[in-house]
Amino acid sequence: MKHYFSYLLIATCALGHFATNAQSKKINQIVLDAGHGGHDAGARGVMMHEKDIALGVALKLGKFINDSLRPVKPIFTRTTDVFIPLPDRHKIANQADADLFVAIHVNSSPGTYEKIRVGTKTVGKGRRKHSIPIYKTIHHRETAAYGTETWVLGLNRTGQKEGAISEYSDNVTEEPGMLNENDPQTAIIIAQYAQVFLKKSVSLAQKIQDEFSAQGRRDLGVKQKGLEVLAGSVMPGVLIEIGFINNTTEEQYLNSEKGQSEVAYAIFKAIRSYKREVEKTN
Repeated sequence: MKHYFSYLLIATCALGHFATNAQSKKINQIVLDAGHGGHDAGARGVMMHEKDIALGVALKLGKFINDSLRPVKPIFTRTTDVFIPLPDRHKIANQADADLFVAIHVNSSPGTYEKIRVGTKTVGKGRRKHSIPIYKTIHHRETAAYGTETWVLGLNRTGQKEGAISEYSDNVTEEPGMLNENDPQTAIIIAQYAQVFLKKSVSLAQKIQDEFSAQGRRDLGVKQKGLEVLAGSVMPGVLIEIGFINNTTEEQYLNSEKGQSEVAYAIFKAIRSYKREVEKTN
């Protein structure tokens, strides 16, 4: 029993140390992930594809960071119209030992369907001969949905997140090699890191939504989903849906220089506020 309590005390101290380290890590590098690219165009509007708007906003956000948040370094998963597989996106972030992962996307709703009568046809023979209407279903891609929402990793992908933390354990500890897969403490420590990263992701996501609201955009909230691009990254991360591309008004806004700059600046302000909050605890 004495050895059990000694082990428990050591484990508790270790967990406290690693949780503190995860909470207080400074923000030095931020990965900016423009969604889609190349043959993967993403959602389609009347004028633009999601991949182009996402890239435009990511590049503007990177410039804001370079100009006004030094020495923080933005790392882009892509800077041109190329396709980057999802596993490669978080691999870029993990290998760079980044501190934040910010994915930029443009939303789209299913639209509406309308059934209209386009004519008639005759069926049957003799006395049973009669006419029946012919209908055609039209898909209206335009939507009345509008606003922004920010996603954090859903709990159903926590296992993948913990696996990534284990694989890149030297990225998250101040003492390389301290996370040993043969040590029973390690699984508990990794789970704590995943919980801390989720908490920090929610904090950043809420700040982003608050900044959009301050600009007069509709706030659709912070949500959770098992997104691959967030599950494989060893750091806090968010995926931002900056508006609806199949809403004509929002597409025009997001396709404009003004709109993209305002969206990028809102995200920048949220990152700056988040950075100050994290580093204030150091």
